[in-house]
Amino acid sequence: MNVPDARPDNRHDALLAWLFVLVWGSGYLASKVGMQYAPPFTFLSLRYIFGVLCLVPWLLIARPPWPASGREFFHICVAGLLMHALTLGGSHYAQYLGMSAGITALLLATQPLLTAVFAHHMTGERLMSSQWAGVVLGLAGVALVVWHKVDVKAVTAASLAAAAISLAAMTTGTLYQRAFCRTADLRSSSFIQFVLSLCVLAPAAWAVEGFSVRWSWQMAAAIVFLVIFASILAVNALHLLMRRGHAAKVTSLMFLTPVVAVFLEWVMFAVVPTGLSIAGIVVTCLGVALVSRR
Repeated sequence: MNVPDARPDNRHDALLAWLFVLVWGSGYLASKVGMQYAPPFTFLSLRYIFGVLCLVPWLLIARPPWPASGREFFHICVAGLLMHALTLGGSHYAQYLGMSAGITALLLATQPLLTAVFAHHMTGERLMSSQWAGVVLGLAGVALVVWHKVDVKAVTAASLAAAAISLAAMTTGTLYQRAFCRTADLRSSSFIQFVLSLCVLAPAAWAVEGFSVRWSWQMAAAIVFLVIFASILAVNALHLLMRRGHAAKVTSLMFLTPVVAVFLEWVMFAVVPTGLSIAGIVVTCLGVALVSRR
């Protein structure tokens, strides 16, 4: 699955982009369901155990290339620690400590803005003024979408620190993967990163949470969805898009994930979006359109 830096297939990239947005937005609800039956580190450990079990037969059949050097292996491990263990561990634990889904989504939605800033300074990516306006508009739109869910009283220093760790890890991990793992095979890399994340999170789950689980089909369904669609398909779609396009353009898709979450809450749980949320959806889509302009 090595991907050369060739001229992108716009139609294929559009499908990958929508796959990422729909799955990542759905992941908020799946995680919410799963953590009703297991605390965050335990839930994530179960998620990565299942992920490793899913990848083993695929690797045995496909026989993809493995890292060619210790340096490449090291870079894959660092990217995996940032993108999987720290990003998901931080965001899940922030909600577990009481931070509302609204504030968590709003904080993590600043990632495209941070990515644009870091990409500008570190890789020389230059954004037009309209694209910078799109980044700001996208963040403002997300604020409108989740505003009715924001509960400032639920924010504690610990939950804020956990969300900040998640935000920093995802921003850094996205750019790190793009800079140092451009030619790494995504199948073998996913396996290495899943095993590493499990080695980090499982001891934490045992020490902090006692690895307590209330088994149910709802939790099992959430794990299956999050592993196959989020951790494997959506994350690899994001990495493929990062290899083919500009960092700010790709990560602006993050602005759309809260929109998907609001829509699914309406469909699945009859949570009707407010007029402010609908206005936020329009503003968010406008912002993403501006960032994505060539």
